[in-house]
Amino acid sequence: MTWALRRQIFYVGILLLFFSVFGFMIIYPSLNKAPTCSDGKQNGDETGVDCGGSCLRACLFEADSVSVLWSRSFEVVPGRYNAVAYLENYNKNFAIEKIKYSFRFADENNVYLGRRQGVAHIPPGRAFAIFERGVEFGNAVPVYTTFEFTEAPLWINVPDEILNQAKLVISETDLSGEETSPRLSATVRNLSLFTIPDIALTVILYGEDRNALSTSSTYLDELKKQESKIVNFTWPMPFGKKVIKKEILPVYNIFSVRLE
Repeated sequence: MTWALRRQIFYVGILLLFFSVFGFMIIYPSLNKAPTCSDGKQNGDETGVDCGGSCLRACLFEADSVSVLWSRSFEVVPGRYNAVAYLENYNKNFAIEKIKYSFRFADENNVYLGRRQGVAHIPPGRAFAIFERGVEFGNAVPVYTTFEFTEAPLWINVPDEILNQAKLVISETDLSGEETSPRLSATVRNLSLFTIPDIALTVILYGEDRNALSTSSTYLDELKKQESKIVNFTWPMPFGKKVIKKEILPVYNIFSVRLE
């Protein structure tokens, strides 16, 4: 082997070594990247792909389905109805920021009348209501009202400091004018240190047979920390039966609460 050939082999070896080290420096970080909750793999302490463990997103198999306890339409004035679904989320620490839903309506002969769609928040660990105002069908009467979610749920873990504090207390409910134009007032208190925005409140009134008589809804832009406000619900016509129980269900996006 000539001296010139040995020198060429030496230079080629140096180049190969350089490119090997350079390539290793590029590839190594990707091979040893720390697990994240968005890398498309089940790693770290995850119990599924990018879910469970320390990830905010909960795995579907870890969460119970939301129960639809009942759904009904209530006549407000002739030909105009409010639709309500009464649901319960049994997952104490899981909530859903946004999920699409659909009400479907049919008459006494089960003839399809139409549907109403929307987007809702699902609060953690309690009963709640989804309310649709002013549904109209001409002369038809919606005897059957069904409710369903129309997309897969995306469950998210609620931090304990928010879960344990961001709660509303409702008191001093007073119903008047039952024989003419009913009106219900109540005080809503935010006892936490969080400001809670965009609060929808649905009231359900029950008769002596424990069945729902009517419903209504109102809205608060926000409740600041330690703040209370009076809310009012009204109806244009009497219920026809005596009200023995009043239930007010607040719903808000728990992921939008903030410390002030």
